[in-house]
Amino acid sequence: MARPMTDVDRVRNDLLDCVEAIIQQRGGATVTLIELAAAANMSPANIYRFFENKDALYEAVAERWFAPKVRIMEEVIASDLPARDKLYQFYARRFLLMRENHACDPILFNSYLELGHEHFEVIRGYIDLGDQYLSMIVADAMGEGYFAGLTVDETVSLINLMVHPFCDPDVMVQIFPSLSEAKLARIIDAIFAGLIGTSFAGQQPFSAPRLEIIASR
Repeated sequence: MARPMTDVDRVRNDLLDCVEAIIQQRGGATVTLIELAAAANMSPANIYRFFENKDALYEAVAERWFAPKVRIMEEVIASDLPARDKLYQFYARRFLLMRENHACDPILFNSYLELGHEHFEVIRGYIDLGDQYLSMIVADAMGEGYFAGLTVDETVSLINLMVHPFCDPDVMVQIFPSLSEAKLARIIDAIFAGLIGTSFAGQQPFSAPRLEIIASR
């Protein structure tokens, strides 16, 4: 059960609403505490009651952006679904959420992305958290007999490369029309059908084929 919201929580939420209004109006460039105080009709000194410094402000902004996505990941991890279905839900539900968010307010969505570019160190932890949850799904899949010959880390890295367009919002906004749940499902099926650590020919450890330079005539 979520804890009751305090007066401090309510004011912090109001201030985060102000941040959204600011970046929606003029883009995702850094919002200063002085600028936020002016937008909220609050003295600069009073702002520090709610955010002790600009880092605390941007951590709160990132937490608001990622909260529904983290909630989805936690729900999927806690489910009793087979690993294949878990992996699909892990990406599909977040993809649909971000597609809806972008459709509802593309300016705000893109402004959040700009802000994230300027404060990548703040969001790095959420990216790492996603990899931790993905590792748990991969471990479940290995327990079901998938991904033979690969380590968890190797499998996580390969999966991240294959589903990147469905979880990186910067890529999504460029190719949204080309992305769909059906395509994601086929990618997930391909991952479970063929992602192994050996080649099919002779079951030898996989190695990249030798590239030959063909001289032009």
